[in-house]
Amino acid sequence: MAPRATWKGFLKISELAFPVALYAGATTSKRISFHILNRKTGNRVHREYIDEETEKPVEREAQVKGYEIGEGEYVLVEPEEIAETIPESDKTIRIEAFVPCDEVDTVYFDRPYYIAPSGAAGADSFAVIREGMRRQNVAALARAVLFRRVRTVLLRPQGPGLVASTLNFDHEVRSAADMFDDLPELKIEGEMLDLAKHIIDTKSGEFDPRDFDDRYDQALAELVKAKMEGRELKLPKPPKETKVVSLMDALRESAKASKKAPKKKAGANQRKKTASSAQRRKAG
Repeated sequence: MAPRATWKGFLKISELAFPVALYAGATTSKRISFHILNRKTGNRVHREYIDEETEKPVEREAQVKGYEIGEGEYVLVEPEEIAETIPESDKTIRIEAFVPCDEVDTVYFDRPYYIAPSGAAGADSFAVIREGMRRQNVAALARAVLFRRVRTVLLRPQGPGLVASTLNFDHEVRSAADMFDDLPELKIEGEMLDLAKHIIDTKSGEFDPRDFDDRYDQALAELVKAKMEGRELKLPKPPKETKVVSLMDALRESAKASKKAPKKKAGANQRKKTASSAQRRKAG
């Protein structure tokens, strides 16, 4: 079943505009989630807002948002006033500039989406812009009102479509210079650097997201399954503590371990080779 678009509108560059659809690029719907229950009755429980002084429940119609300006002092803001501040959307993603694909620091990336033509009407225009971006290896910086907020969006070509990443605002991103300001400047050279290079070379591979598992979610799923089947869950043994004598000793030990282990290529190519070998053994 085709995914449902989370947003529909237009992609516009200069005077050219064509209909597009936005699809969520990531989802948490497959994660294990729990409800809060009453242990005695097994019924679900619901949250309730309590007045911190009277300790009595506050009905929904009596609740109002407030911005704290001092200790115990608030400016009350009505729902209608908040609604008036939400920018009006003309359902248009406006491309403002093209930049080299690697120019935007990934620390600014917020959420991923996919953009595809919405219907056949703008498919040709969409393909022309996408292919032009691919040939020149550029991304597009755009602005749009998405989900009640004005957002900056980075568009990049991928396959027959575009990947759109909403970007964090500058004031939301912590400065790397500030974060690393207290780190000392160390000059690394000689045997220490050679060992580090050796370890990196022997552990080189390929990025394949299928190789990375959510072990916590898998453990939760196994826990639920074990309880449904009425069996006791066998917990894995905790890993042994690693004792590091010195940095050089640790690097040497890592280099030895890397040398003994076969070079592993983590990716789709390795899977294909493994599958082909299995097929040949079966045929033999």
